[in-house]
Amino acid sequence: MKKTVFIVMTTICLCACTDKKSSTDSELKTPAIADFNYKVDAFADMEILRYRVPEIEKLTTRQKELLYYLNEAALQGRDILYDQNGKYNLCIRRTLENIYTNFKGDKNSHDFKAFELYLKRIWVSNGIHHHYGNHKFVPEFSQDFLIGEIKKLPETAFEKTELNQDELVSLIVPVIFDPAIAATRLNQASDADPITTSASNYYENVNRQEVETFYNNMKKPNEETPVSYGLNSKLVKENGKIFEKIYKIGGLYSVTIEKIVYWLQKAAAVAENEQQESVIEKLVEYYRSGDLKKFDEYSIAWVADTLSHIDFINGFIETYGDPMGMKASWEANVNFKNTEATKRTEIISTNAQWFENNSPTDKQFKKETVKGIAAKVINVSIIGGDSYPTTPIGINLPNSNWIRAVHGSKSVTIENITEAYDQASQGNGFAEEFVWSETELNLINKYKFITDNLHTDLHECLGHGSGKLLQGVDPDALQSYGATIEEARADLFGLYFIADPKMVELGLLPNDEAYKAEYYSFFMNGLLTQQTRIEIGKNIEEAHMRNRQLIARYVFEKSAADKAVELKKRDGKTFVVINDYNKARQYIGELLAEIQRIKSTGDFNAARNIVETYAVKLDIVLHKEIIERYAKLNIAPYKGFVNPVYTPVFDADNNFIDLKIDYTENFAEQHLRYSRDYSDLPSINN
Repeated sequence: MKKTVFIVMTTICLCACTDKKSSTDSELKTPAIADFNYKVDAFADMEILRYRVPEIEKLTTRQKELLYYLNEAALQGRDILYDQNGKYNLCIRRTLENIYTNFKGDKNSHDFKAFELYLKRIWVSNGIHHHYGNHKFVPEFSQDFLIGEIKKLPETAFEKTELNQDELVSLIVPVIFDPAIAATRLNQASDADPITTSASNYYENVNRQEVETFYNNMKKPNEETPVSYGLNSKLVKENGKIFEKIYKIGGLYSVTIEKIVYWLQKAAAVAENEQQESVIEKLVEYYRSGDLKKFDEYSIAWVADTLSHIDFINGFIETYGDPMGMKASWEANVNFKNTEATKRTEIISTNAQWFENNSPTDKQFKKETVKGIAAKVINVSIIGGDSYPTTPIGINLPNSNWIRAVHGSKSVTIENITEAYDQASQGNGFAEEFVWSETELNLINKYKFITDNLHTDLHECLGHGSGKLLQGVDPDALQSYGATIEEARADLFGLYFIADPKMVELGLLPNDEAYKAEYYSFFMNGLLTQQTRIEIGKNIEEAHMRNRQLIARYVFEKSAADKAVELKKRDGKTFVVINDYNKARQYIGELLAEIQRIKSTGDFNAARNIVETYAVKLDIVLHKEIIERYAKLNIAPYKGFVNPVYTPVFDADNNFIDLKIDYTENFAEQHLRYSRDYSDLPSINN
């Protein structure tokens, strides 16, 4: 599972390397923070940033070669995600990119500027729906402009669309302009069929009841090691028959998966050790077969590999984009250990049993023995698929409950991403506008970066890895509410323990006041400022945002009598005030106990009730106030990234000898290059 972020503002590595080339000879140089230009572009509700890749110059030549091959594998699957997010996304993106690169008219005209903005938003969201809000973008250019520009395109522009001009116009113009067609990528309204009303491309010609029946018939009662049913497939009905189209070589997305496998095989040949080589080979075997038991074998091997310095995520993993919470989007990242920062996660993982034992949850829902908790702080070298261009700041995998229980999990905090967020938010005026007083502002300025990272560590390392399902509970029992409940469980775990004196005792926080920076920021975000991401009149749809409001609103309402957490007005503006941090922690503990009970027992009705009560609706008067205040700051509420560009260096005998890194590519250049170099799927995948 991932931890996303809303921005207001060690073991020794063992590797099988015998290279003679020293790190001082490297072409890779990490610029200092003060010299680095983090900001790239800004448009609509998005700011585009760069991230540094610290310590990459310290990698050996063999590690750089491995990194390069894994990077390439991480970039290959981009088109898969576009197609998963919507059936017509690839066709639309390719058409608009062709117009963009062939445009001969006035680039200062209203229509072209609006068209350019629309295309950039598609690049951010990997499709025509907002990456967080799920609603379809409203174009501000005219239909006549789009049709006219399509008619001007050369014949070569239609090679990958497999359609002529008239067919293309008939297909994509209604999808783009008709608000009733594909209105939302992910519909989680409690009174709607989430399958038939969502535009995501995981199902075709089936409804919710048919989906539930299909997968319930596959599941075995009291199965101890169930596969993640439906994870890597599209469920379709053709000629009255319902069946899965599996993502694999020879199946759906084959041409792209073949490219991913090509680069993974090159990576396996230069792996750091035999265990890492085995991990990569098991992933390749899974991609070839599509067998979910092979995916579990890969996941178990991946969790066990704690010695490799370089690591990666590549595959169909997270299920946030599926309205049923079963089918996974394709994502990837490549990373290596931040050795110094990893010391804090090692302290946490070493004490994992203490945290489990001291959780406020019921004993029957706790793990008797916590196994295989591996945690580290990383620097990413590349992000891809559903981690690009927006990316989580923390990841805990695998998601399989039985693998977590038996084999453990691996957690990461992505510190070069949190660094970029932190640096880009310096001096933007946000805190001054929304923080209640100098007391809270001083806490945030002093401790927020430390506590943010620590909360992420606790969320990923222990929160997702804590607790257990009772015997016989279906891992998919919570359905569309499962993602929100799981993220709330992890966030609550982190919030509860970041305020524990154990944090100071372990040397993770400097004093018993520091945690208050995280509490205040979290409640300010959950009750007020994350609303800047939602259009007036809309509900909260995204699981992480629902989680944050659920927690903050629950504690706020529990505080009605004692005012532990309250909203106060000053000069017509609403602020969060925390009067009693200890009491707030008590309510957090109570909520954690209930959320864990819901998860452990698969209590769907309780999950639906608590999410719908606290997590979905917004007060429209307060919402308008926050939007108006935020607009005056001219700050984009969302952040995305461009990747560095890596160029391999070979000697006269075609041996890899080094890797160059460049940070100067801009947002449009990168997406056009990716569409040129990493785009092999048909525009419409059947």
